[in-house]
Amino acid sequence: MLIFITMKRAAILFLAPLVLLLCTPLAGHPFDIIPFHTKNQSPVVQIFGLPAISDSRILPAGGTELTLVLDIANNYVDDSARNERITLDGETYRLALAGRYGIGNRLEFGFEIPYVFQSGGSLDGFIENYHSTFGFPQGGRDQAPKGRFLLNYQRNGANLLQIEQSHSGIGDLRLAAGFQLYRDDTDSPRALALRASFKVPTGDSNELHGSGSTDLALWLTASQDWKTTIGMWEIFGGGGILGMTKGNVLPDQQQNAVAFGSLGAGWHPLAWLTLKVQFDGHTAFYKDSDLVELSSGSVQIVMGGTLHFSDRTALDLGVSEDLAVKTAPDVVFHFALHHRF
Repeated sequence: MLIFITMKRAAILFLAPLVLLLCTPLAGHPFDIIPFHTKNQSPVVQIFGLPAISDSRILPAGGTELTLVLDIANNYVDDSARNERITLDGETYRLALAGRYGIGNRLEFGFEIPYVFQSGGSLDGFIENYHSTFGFPQGGRDQAPKGRFLLNYQRNGANLLQIEQSHSGIGDLRLAAGFQLYRDDTDSPRALALRASFKVPTGDSNELHGSGSTDLALWLTASQDWKTTIGMWEIFGGGGILGMTKGNVLPDQQQNAVAFGSLGAGWHPLAWLTLKVQFDGHTAFYKDSDLVELSSGSVQIVMGGTLHFSDRTALDLGVSEDLAVKTAPDVVFHFALHHRF
């Protein structure tokens, strides 16, 4: 319990300056329009090596970028179908340090170290009021106990997943690489990169800090920019395949391969501001289930933007919603602080 109080205080200390920054004029400078560094934060999905599609531009030789990412996800589903029942109720805080380093003119290597903490959280009332204000269905969350933490999946009367105590710990470590296939330096530049990531099972799968599987992802990411009188515009996207060995979380129902993709756009109207929207999707991570939470593909939308403090430092702020209902958290608050050396 003490570690959760500490982590929540840390989250408040991390978020409070962001609110102040939104109210403070910034003397920023141009920074690349890059995709949001986030993915599906469902407790039964974030354990796998599903990557964020990342930038289509490889860092130059000797270039270094560090990114501190915080995703705060509020989950609530309570569903049943035939001989199955699933309850995912609580909040997931995923803090990750990611880095990448350019080698030569076309190659870069990177890493990501996540730390995951899950609890009943404190956003239930806020989410209910949000749904009520805009007329969105509550999906039963207004009838559930406030602040409850419960991750449960039953099949044929047996508990295949049962976690009721708040917990925290390191997640699965990821190594990454990227290769620049194409890039030009015109007024409307285009870029194409081949990327890969390799996830090793360093997290505790019993607490859903990791999957227990070794995952390999391979994908393409691309972008097209247009320079106009009202600012720079960019369309970005990518897609690929994720392969997984047999893990420890619902192993008999886990898929061995998942397809994923992202498509988004950004507008850079001011030196200190970029507005972005992004759609992320993937096929199902599980099979042999009648529950959409496990057996259906997912689509999320991320809306927000980037505050540019300089040509080396930028802060992403985003909110994610599940377009394919019940396949991802109701809402995810996303923060990512980027700095290039």
